[in-house]
Amino acid sequence: MIILASTSKRRIELIKKITNNYQCVKPLINEKDFHYGDNSSISKELSKIKAYSIFPSFKNDVIIAADTIVLFKDKLIEKPKDKTEAYNFLKLLSNNTHVVLTSYTILYKNFELTKTVKTYVTFNNLSDELIINYLKQNTYKDKAGGYAIQDKNFNFVKSIKGSYYNVVGFPLEDIKKDLIKYNLIDK
Repeated sequence: MIILASTSKRRIELIKKITNNYQCVKPLINEKDFHYGDNSSISKELSKIKAYSIFPSFKNDVIIAADTIVLFKDKLIEKPKDKTEAYNFLKLLSNNTHVVLTSYTILYKNFELTKTVKTYVTFNNLSDELIINYLKQNTYKDKAGGYAIQDKNFNFVKSIKGSYYNVVGFPLEDIKKDLIKYNLIDK
């Protein structure tokens, strides 16, 4: 069985594209307690910590954990604390390109794999009205960078270079490829 170390609705929807034989388990960590090193290693370290936090309870299962961050000009754009911060993030990203990094960790018995997938996202020029209307939906909460790319009601994105699913927070193509490569799921 695959154990998804996440309760994210987005990740749950995407794991279903890989297998029906899964269970979701909330990682036993508080991300706010994690002290960040350099920006490029944050998602990698958090994905490992999430996976290992539940590993003792699921030693005979395949565990997958993921963590997503947004970087703009090498500055970390976190999950916004409130609507004002979300507005400021979206204004900052407006008409600019940013990087979305999602790291995933796969654990199975004595096997560990951690990889990071990078996607470049370029936003349209976002009007104040568009941002304000988006924020009224409250979909910015718990989203790196303050937005959900899958929210089709708002035209934020001009272009994507890389994996769309990576921006959603679960680089489906890469994860599936690795699960098959290491014989952790059937083709």
